[in-house]
Amino acid sequence: MTVLLDKISSISSTYLLIAFILYNLGFLLFVLSILGKKWSSRDPQEHMRRWGKIAFATSVIGFIGHVLFFFTRWYSGGHIPTSNMYEFMTFLAMMIMCAFIVVFLIYRSLVIGVFALPVGIIILAYASVFPHEVQPLIPALQSYWLKIHVTTAATGEAFFAVGFAGGLMYLIRTIDFKSKEPQAKKEQRSIEFVMFVMLIIIGFVAAIFSFNAAGYKAQFSKDVTVTDKAGQQQTVNQKVDYVLPPIFAPYKTKMENMTPFLGIKKPLFEAPSWMNGSNAGRKLNTVVWSIISGLVLYGLLRLLFRKPLAAAISPILDGMDPEDIDEISYRAIAIGYPIFTLGALVFAMIWAAEAWGRFWGWDPKEVWALITWLYYAFYLHLRLSRGWQGKKSAWLSVIGFTVVMFTLIGVNLVIAGLHSYSGV
Repeated sequence: MTVLLDKISSISSTYLLIAFILYNLGFLLFVLSILGKKWSSRDPQEHMRRWGKIAFATSVIGFIGHVLFFFTRWYSGGHIPTSNMYEFMTFLAMMIMCAFIVVFLIYRSLVIGVFALPVGIIILAYASVFPHEVQPLIPALQSYWLKIHVTTAATGEAFFAVGFAGGLMYLIRTIDFKSKEPQAKKEQRSIEFVMFVMLIIIGFVAAIFSFNAAGYKAQFSKDVTVTDKAGQQQTVNQKVDYVLPPIFAPYKTKMENMTPFLGIKKPLFEAPSWMNGSNAGRKLNTVVWSIISGLVLYGLLRLLFRKPLAAAISPILDGMDPEDIDEISYRAIAIGYPIFTLGALVFAMIWAAEAWGRFWGWDPKEVWALITWLYYAFYLHLRLSRGWQGKKSAWLSVIGFTVVMFTLIGVNLVIAGLHSYSGV
């Protein structure tokens, strides 16, 4: 039986790889369907329709592969695969693709694929950074509420991601990149910063994959005093493993081994004393490497396009009605908000009452889920009652998804709390 489950788990990973490849191919086909009309000798609209259908079909087939991964992993693991960061992020990417398909079928706009697909691809690539092994459920997660709470919360967040893509589309479409007016320059710098932040995430994933493929390793150790279940104190040797070359070593640790990188055989710096957690130095090192990788990617793309990235992407949206893009962003968020309300608040509080005997406990994840809910309530209030449409609404949707990503990533991996197990 174990051999069979291991085989199914291997097949499951293959489905995910196929989905990832098809998502990337679908994205390229969506780009081709829009840009190819400029050099097509045929009717441009016919070109867009034909290649758009192929792009959408490719994305749907990728989504089917993703769904097959989800259920085969569920079968091999014996529980719904949403219990750790790898499983949750792959599920979130799947729901982003589902939300994209729903919104695309409503509006039939090819440009949605150009902006929504990369969000799902980046999330899926980010998931691959975490350990892939099927892990048994810890006691806190052994509840049917895991299926209900996590899946509905992720579905709501997936529609927020599509809303983010729509908001980004609107800003790139409407900002005047040729204007020298102070307000226009401010908007240009702001949207370029958003593009840079996205490249930081891509750079982080690329750096992890590259050094993993090269077999890079570095390890540090430190003697720490811990208290066992009997209340006795004992000294244990705590090890910290690095995948990226240690620009910053953990505070007051001993280097066990380190693969040389560019002739560097020891860390350049030590993490500051106030970053004294077991993984604090590694997290600082990861942040620094992510920024460096993002800067390198940004510099290379600027050299390639010879203009700001947002300005280079802007021609893709020529001919697209800004009001339609604004409507796409708003509708996606309007669909996602009630689903998120049920999953992240209502179902979460019911589960918390069953698991911990209270509906609310000011755990960091609970607080940030509430902040996210209040933010999007604020967005909808301003949109419906104050008439905030266009650029104001678009900026709110872009900032809102930043809050979502911090709730998912920053809280799980940086802030300790009752939900910290999901960062393992």
